[in-house]
Amino acid sequence: MAKYKTEQIRNVALLGHGGAGKTTLTEALLHRTGVITRMGRVEDGSTVSDWDAEEHRRGISINLSVIPIEFDNTKLNLIDTPGYQDFVGEVISGLYAAEAGLVVVDAVSGCQVGTELAYDRLRDLEKPRIVFVNRMDRENANFSNAVQSLRTTLNDEKIVPFQIPIGSADAFKGIVGLIEMKAYMGPEGKEAPIPDEFLAEAEAARVALIEAAAEADDELIMKYLDGEELTLDEVRHGLHVGVKNCAITPVYCGTATGGIGLDRLMQALRRYVPAPNERSVSASKNGAELQLSSEVDGPVAGAVFKTIIDRYVGRMSYVRMFSGKISKDMQITNARTGKSARLANLFTVRGKELQNLDELVAGDIGVITKMDDLQTGDTLCTADQILSVTPPHYPQPLYSVAVSPVTQADSSKMGPALASVTEEDPTLRYQNITATKQTVLQGMGETHVDVAVHRMSQKFGTNVETAPPKVPYQETITKSASAQYRHKKQSGGAGQFAEVHMRVEPLPGGGYEFASEVFGGAISSSFFPSIEKGIKAVMDNGVIAGYPVVDVKAIVYDGKEHPVDSKDIAFQTAGREVFKLAFKAANPVLLEPIYIVEVTVPDEYMGDVMSDFNTRRGRVLGMEQKNNRTVVRASVPLAEIMRYSTDLRSMTQGRGVYTIEFDHYEPVPSHVAAEVIAQHKEEASEE
Repeated sequence: MAKYKTEQIRNVALLGHGGAGKTTLTEALLHRTGVITRMGRVEDGSTVSDWDAEEHRRGISINLSVIPIEFDNTKLNLIDTPGYQDFVGEVISGLYAAEAGLVVVDAVSGCQVGTELAYDRLRDLEKPRIVFVNRMDRENANFSNAVQSLRTTLNDEKIVPFQIPIGSADAFKGIVGLIEMKAYMGPEGKEAPIPDEFLAEAEAARVALIEAAAEADDELIMKYLDGEELTLDEVRHGLHVGVKNCAITPVYCGTATGGIGLDRLMQALRRYVPAPNERSVSASKNGAELQLSSEVDGPVAGAVFKTIIDRYVGRMSYVRMFSGKISKDMQITNARTGKSARLANLFTVRGKELQNLDELVAGDIGVITKMDDLQTGDTLCTADQILSVTPPHYPQPLYSVAVSPVTQADSSKMGPALASVTEEDPTLRYQNITATKQTVLQGMGETHVDVAVHRMSQKFGTNVETAPPKVPYQETITKSASAQYRHKKQSGGAGQFAEVHMRVEPLPGGGYEFASEVFGGAISSSFFPSIEKGIKAVMDNGVIAGYPVVDVKAIVYDGKEHPVDSKDIAFQTAGREVFKLAFKAANPVLLEPIYIVEVTVPDEYMGDVMSDFNTRRGRVLGMEQKNNRTVVRASVPLAEIMRYSTDLRSMTQGRGVYTIEFDHYEPVPSHVAAEVIAQHKEEASEE
């Protein structure tokens, strides 16, 4: 591959609804530019982008893949991202490395759920976007309907066609370029005069295009309002400024499988996507914020935006250079750890293929292998200039399963396998929950977690069983109560004797305290640690339902001991039993975790979402409008939202998204608590 300067590079993330044709479009562009001689198919698992075994098994994209394409002295780094919502982490990583988004839309379906979510993400990040209406050769394909559905659903009037199709479905022959008013026919894109029947439509569409170009630049709008004709270069300049400032969203059309419109699309990406040095990113140096603008002469700053742990290659870190350049064998420093290492392996990547690279310049994307302490979000820099590029924000996981090893051999491998899959994907987390004695794997949805479990088996040779996780309840008391317990054991020889009188009091938010009010040596001070040890054994395993005890103060106020038979084990037992008695007398309750849920839905589903919260013991805290959607904020018990992602998807036809965040614990209603306690007793009797 030829060497490219920063201004010759374009980084574009391909986004859109699952099945809109993003991977096929990437494959078609590779074929068009002669990189591959035969186009692969997603269904056959033969595309350059979808190289993972799990992608072949499911027939969908799961990972982002970087596909560089050389066109007209420009390197287009296409980042093909999954369209399925569960893999949103890959979309976030892809957009982090890209300057703009190419939103692929199906000509029959128009604006779909995935289109909407991808467009919202681009809007939030203030990144330029270009739309490609794909599959114009499909039956019932309709370009103007697709554009109108985008404008209506996305509530954006600045979605402007830069082309119109010549025919549709079987009659799709080519496209009309509205800027230069020429027709480009067939896969070869042969220039031709515009067919007469499309001339009037093309002229009307061009007026809207020229207006959009003029509005983007102050000088051009003055010239336009004075009635002067804008030159071709002025129109292109106005459009470039408009796209760069997110004031215009160009719409192109074509067919990836039929090869029509591909050259013009690549031309558009070259022309309208900002070069890396036209946009800046925020970074920090010694706590002070600064902006980096992909200058080769600037300080070295490369951010890791994806990690793959391969059993043959080892750790592969995908790096986007935001400033300066790195070269083979140079010393680079990880800003997070402060450790320096020699850069032994540097590659350019296309799908799963790695090619050796001598240097990686600002704005470009490459892969570093076998640097073991590198993680997604880390910044590579030099020891004399420690810089950290602000990492992307990944959402909290929404779906959990409890995982347990299938065999004894799997139990030793489960920890490292979980660590590896969660390192590869920042939206996956795992934790050991002491309250429920379970290891829980968390992700963005059922499919996401299922893929992770399969990956643990296929890639890391670890088989695990999954089950719905238990809710991490807690136990506490609501009033003070006292109890006494005498432990006496005589079985010949030395016996055991201990008597403890204890009072327990609520301690809201205070965790646990132990105190003594014993006077006159009724219990020797050496036995207090034994009593406390007994209490702690009960606190870990619970009294009423097997969950940890919190917010309790235990006070020993009296007791008795025996000069011979009193010993450590006797006071441990007495402490344990008296605490149970006092706890049961102090009106114990179960506490459950309450989460703040923020649901973003189109207005028409708001009523359904609100009434659904009522059935989940939720409390609606407020609502606000965001673009053409409503954001509903509610506090809901975790027990009621374990499988909310599936329910919300069916309730809103996939158009609702939500985030969750832990807020606090509060008492469980008595009828729910009774069920939990009964279930615990049943499980205890089975054991």
